[in-house]
Amino acid sequence: MKVEHILRTKESRVVAVRTSATVAEAVKLMKAENISALIVKDVCRTEGNTLAGVLSERDVVHALLERGGSLLSMPVSQLMTRQPVTCTPSDSVQQALQLMDKHHIRHLPVLEDGHLVGVVSARDFTRLHLQELEGTVASVAEPPPAPTSYAH
Repeated sequence: MKVEHILRTKESRVVAVRTSATVAEAVKLMKAENISALIVKDVCRTEGNTLAGVLSERDVVHALLERGGSLLSMPVSQLMTRQPVTCTPSDSVQQALQLMDKHHIRHLPVLEDGHLVGVVSARDFTRLHLQELEGTVASVAEPPPAPTSYAH
């Protein structure tokens, strides 16, 4: 199964915050949306709407310990993860899970030709697994490998 299958089965809206927003504004947005990470975007006239990074609850908690409450007035750009690990819609679910496991992350932005098309999360994979266990998801197997001809 591919990442694009998961994107088709979930809400397409991606919750994002600008790099100039304060950490307090970002945390309020996470709470209001009941999510644990935000896509951070920067809108530039020449580059368009671009992925600048990811801000997670983990980023906020770790910075809170190091910097104290003053971090809430900081811009998101100073705290976000720049150059986040990403995947593509054509990546397999297994590849995406391996990336998340290897990098100890729970959210994976999905890029196609450099453009953000969605985000998959550990929650999405848990939901998929539960649906498979319940038999409510049609199993989409990877195509079998092409037959190999052997010369005799």
